[in-house]
Amino acid sequence: MNDRGRDLAPPATSVEERLRQDLAACYRLVALYGMDDLIFTHISARIPGPEHHFLINPYGMLFDEITASSLVKVDLGGNKVDANPHPVNPAGFTIHSAVHAARDDANCVLHVHSINGTAVSAQEHGLLPLTQHATLVLPWLGYHDYEGIAVRDDEKPRLVGDLGTRNRFLILRNHGLLTVGRTVGEAFVAMYLLETACAMQLRALAGGVSVRRIDDATVQGAAENWEKVTHGAGGELAWPALLRKLDRLCPDYRS
Repeated sequence: MNDRGRDLAPPATSVEERLRQDLAACYRLVALYGMDDLIFTHISARIPGPEHHFLINPYGMLFDEITASSLVKVDLGGNKVDANPHPVNPAGFTIHSAVHAARDDANCVLHVHSINGTAVSAQEHGLLPLTQHATLVLPWLGYHDYEGIAVRDDEKPRLVGDLGTRNRFLILRNHGLLTVGRTVGEAFVAMYLLETACAMQLRALAGGVSVRRIDDATVQGAAENWEKVTHGAGGELAWPALLRKLDRLCPDYRS
């Protein structure tokens, strides 16, 4: 393993420090894989404990600038609870606070305005069962209709209702994508699968020929197959390799 990242920051010695490094890594990976939107959109992570505190990006920083120490700790209302000098956009936490409050398993909430995902979110039929990647999304996918920029509290019940109690993926119509995970790594890999499925669909539909759909029985069997192929680890199986990639490319995310 490449240890250059540890030259800039010592190994995490607490749960919060490890979470900060994982979340900073997630921001860098979203940028690396072309799913960011300048300084907009957010990824949040719940800090374990009774305080209901979360980490989120400092408002105004590009995703490829974010480091573990620059992340801002906020409460469920998006208000800063520490002396971090960086600003935070409470309105940007509207979607995240709703999901965190409704889902105990949603320790990480990832929202993007990715090009492929947003394009599919504007298509009436949504995500189609055209690829293997799509089958890994469809059994856990919900849709939420566009209500304008998400800054109103009265939208929260509708959003969490559309996400439901078991879905890991949500397509925000005419807006973008959202994934949740028990861990940061799980939420990122889920977003990678969803965005990639959307990109594959757009290319398939642009090919000018008829496309073949995967049958419903195969789609419904995808959950069991996913567990088998990842040995029960799900998205976490790929996370250590993704961190090693970042340690080679931009180890300062740990600082």
